[in-house]
Amino acid sequence: VSGAEGFDGIITIGGCDKNMPGCLIAMARLNRPSIFIYGGSIMPGYYKKKPIDVVSVFEAVGAYSNNEITKSELYEIEDAAIPGPGSCGGMYTANTMASAIEALGMSLPGSSTQIAVSKNKKTDCINSGKKLLDLIKNDIKPRDIMTKQAFENAITTVIALGGSTNAVLHLLAMASAAGVKVKIEDFNKLGKKIPVLADLKPSGTHVMAKFCEIGGLPPLLKRLLDAKLLHGDCLTVTGKTLKENLKNVRDNLGTDIIKDLKNPIKKDSHICILKGNLSPEGSVAKISGKEGLSFEGKAAVFDSEEKCMNAILNRKIKKGTVIVIRYEGPKGGPGMREMLAPTSAIMGQGLGSDVALITDGRFSGGTHGFVVGHITPEAFDGGPIALIKNGDLIRIDSKKKTLELFISKSEIKKRLKQWKQPSRSHLSGALYKYSILVSSASKGAITDKGI
Repeated sequence: VSGAEGFDGIITIGGCDKNMPGCLIAMARLNRPSIFIYGGSIMPGYYKKKPIDVVSVFEAVGAYSNNEITKSELYEIEDAAIPGPGSCGGMYTANTMASAIEALGMSLPGSSTQIAVSKNKKTDCINSGKKLLDLIKNDIKPRDIMTKQAFENAITTVIALGGSTNAVLHLLAMASAAGVKVKIEDFNKLGKKIPVLADLKPSGTHVMAKFCEIGGLPPLLKRLLDAKLLHGDCLTVTGKTLKENLKNVRDNLGTDIIKDLKNPIKKDSHICILKGNLSPEGSVAKISGKEGLSFEGKAAVFDSEEKCMNAILNRKIKKGTVIVIRYEGPKGGPGMREMLAPTSAIMGQGLGSDVALITDGRFSGGTHGFVVGHITPEAFDGGPIALIKNGDLIRIDSKKKTLELFISKSEIKKRLKQWKQPSRSHLSGALYKYSILVSSASKGAITDKGI
């Protein structure tokens, strides 16, 4: 629409998982002066004087299925969890991507860590309108800002915040649209030296509103810049560099919600790119360290999220199991469904440390536990995940960065010969075309050939 209308400049407002990278992909493709405004985060709800959010509801479903809470308690949690407008209130995908976009330089300083209903957010909108006129006047375009170093700043910020695994998929797609060579392996490369600092939900303690209250992203970026973990010379939508934007910012974050660099929550990244005979093109694991660094167990295989959810709620999943959900990848879905319901139900049943879940789909930013997603090649393409049988032994190892299926190469070949690709006959229109065109998740699930 922006291209057809011939707009001189573009402002987009986003506030959830997919629409935010969608905005940035459009900006990068059109390459006209542009600013992104984050819609802002929600205020927390409260249940029994404790802060809760939407993920609390999903976990309560699991607790109810396990007879740990009553139906009336489940409804009370549901009623209290979402008290007003704004994106989900932890360091879930929306807040992760807002922070990444600010670090990338495509939104004004502070835009990512403002409450949706705050005066700050109204001011952000007004200032973004004014700043867009400057960008048009000075002919500063998205591709001037969205450079390789800027994407490295975004990745660094995602890691420091303990952000969502969806950032991998989204940043790969955004970079492709901008003509920048970012590869899935870059997350491991940068992850070796970037610590996790934010004690925020889902793996941590605090909600996003607390982070906003103490100053939000700018002082964290200042902390990372002073430690020489960011590229300070990157241009931003202010017309200034990141370093210039942060010149007068004071780091008053303390060490409670955002830890000191010398005492991090995890000394390296929680996002691990795993390869191996089960994911030869790569997969994305979220390992906070609380679950341990490796997991080995026997497979329980499901060909859809619904079938898996039914088994979980009927308490058929036992300790030591590696749950496999397949045919939920970009082509198989089609579109990568996020597995918040099953992972939350597992947590709600108290199995978070005793069960792992792997999928060719993806996860909500609210997911925590021992999980691996984006497994490529996906099941629909005959990837090894399509060949797993119930009882097969699987090992996830975040130290070795491997995901292994313990069957022989000859057995893999035998199963592949017997495998048949599912039909697309149930699809039509845009979904059919999407399933034909979409690339592997390891390339960002893009629908053009990219760079």
